[in-house]
Amino acid sequence: MATPTYIKKNLTVLRFLTVIFLSCIVDQNNLCSNYPFVSTKISSHSGSSMIPSSLKQLSLDGYLSTKNIDHAANDFGNIYHHLPSAVLHPKSVSDISSIIKHVFGMGPTSELTVAARGHAHSLQGQAQANQGVVINMESLHQEMHFQTGKFPYVDVSGGELWINILHESLKHGLAPKSWTDYLHLTVGGTLSNAGVSGQAFRHGPQINNVHQLEVVTGKGELITCSEKQNADLFNGVLGGLGQFGIITRARISLEPAPLMVKWIKVLYSEFSSFTKDQEHLILSEDAFDYLEGFVIINRTGLLNNWRSSFNPKDPVQASQFHSDGKTLFCLEIAKYFNPDEADRVNQEIDRLLSEMSYIQSTLFLSEVSYVNFLDRVHISELKLREKGLWEIPHPWLNLLIPRSRIHEFAKMVFGKILTDSSTGPILIYPANKSKWNNRTSMITPDEDTFYLVSFLSSAMPSSTGKDGLAHILTQNKRILEFCETARLGVKQYLPHHKTQEAWRNHFGPQWEIFVKRKSMYDPLAILAPGQKIFQKGRAIS
Repeated sequence: MATPTYIKKNLTVLRFLTVIFLSCIVDQNNLCSNYPFVSTKISSHSGSSMIPSSLKQLSLDGYLSTKNIDHAANDFGNIYHHLPSAVLHPKSVSDISSIIKHVFGMGPTSELTVAARGHAHSLQGQAQANQGVVINMESLHQEMHFQTGKFPYVDVSGGELWINILHESLKHGLAPKSWTDYLHLTVGGTLSNAGVSGQAFRHGPQINNVHQLEVVTGKGELITCSEKQNADLFNGVLGGLGQFGIITRARISLEPAPLMVKWIKVLYSEFSSFTKDQEHLILSEDAFDYLEGFVIINRTGLLNNWRSSFNPKDPVQASQFHSDGKTLFCLEIAKYFNPDEADRVNQEIDRLLSEMSYIQSTLFLSEVSYVNFLDRVHISELKLREKGLWEIPHPWLNLLIPRSRIHEFAKMVFGKILTDSSTGPILIYPANKSKWNNRTSMITPDEDTFYLVSFLSSAMPSSTGKDGLAHILTQNKRILEFCETARLGVKQYLPHHKTQEAWRNHFGPQWEIFVKRKSMYDPLAILAPGQKIFQKGRAIS
């Protein structure tokens, strides 16, 4: 069936929106819920009889419900749909602890599992719990506590959205250091993966900017942990894919917040120049504050699309630029500043740009507020929701490529496997391993510099063409098969593997540590079954 015309007309908006970063896709995320809190053991809503009888004896401040549980079987990926038995809307941390303790007490013969979710942005059903209990983390409302001074931080609920933290922090003139491209995600979700965006080259991912966590383990124990207290659990939970505990509270590092952002886009025709400039910028201490790159294959009219929100440095030259269907590489960079620093910042930007090898006629600039820059994707999300183009399949593939193999990867994937980039943005930008804490569960390639490459595709409903789900999944498979055959040393970000052997290969030398932590903190494999790393009732090995 052909793609409907009304959908085609909105593809431009759709492709822009899907720049929501990979790192932002998280294993503790779920659809937003507006359920009210009630002080009853079990919800009186219709369908409550479906709740396992073993759970009906629980006394909870929040409530257990089967109303609209089909929502908990969906996620942003919209590919896997596993229906839980019930959804818990916790009013307190003790609700979460109580239900996990209860499931743990049922022993290994029970098939009941638990998944914590926030805002529906897992890709492969990672936050679903087939016939288990899904915990709606956004119901866990806790007041934010700020510490200002020389080393500022904020204590927040694991179910808090990053966008709310931004707005509350700005009231104190502060903000978190590291972000995801999309801010309507929960703290516990992003910290269970890594939380990556264009600031990671400078501050590392979000998991590098956490001082302390409060965690409910797979035994139902509530434990406070940090680098100095229960450090093994602390490091295990960060990037741990929800396998060792549910993050109920986090202490996030803050810094003085800027007011404005200089936002710049430039194009390259040569991949070597593109990567050389990126690698130079991430090593320069006084360079930009944000850096991401994009691959643009067989696309035209790019600069015209930018003109709605960016100004060309040289309008005449920009009007004469033609892509001619070539593969181009876009570098998106940003510099933070306050109004009284504008002149100095403009001089710094001019100096940095003079050292770069982009196509001069493609320099486009914009000046926006710090909030508008960080929350840039949300407006497009609202437009897509109005058109019914948000809840469609998103078969994303996120890879970490060693710097030494990135040109080999690009030659094959961008030159032969992919024929265009019309199904969604392709992100590519480098990171410094020195900025990543190697004690966490997060796995990266074994090189000092590696590239994050994300294929952020959207599949059109009912399409059997190149923008259909089957075609995109096949394309993803070809990319993964090439990486494996060529032995590129690639690791998946937001990983999805179907066998434990594949997971063992993913973790490599860290597998034994991962298994040891699982046996210590979640010995019955109760938590995050949707990751498909361990199965309840089977020996952890």
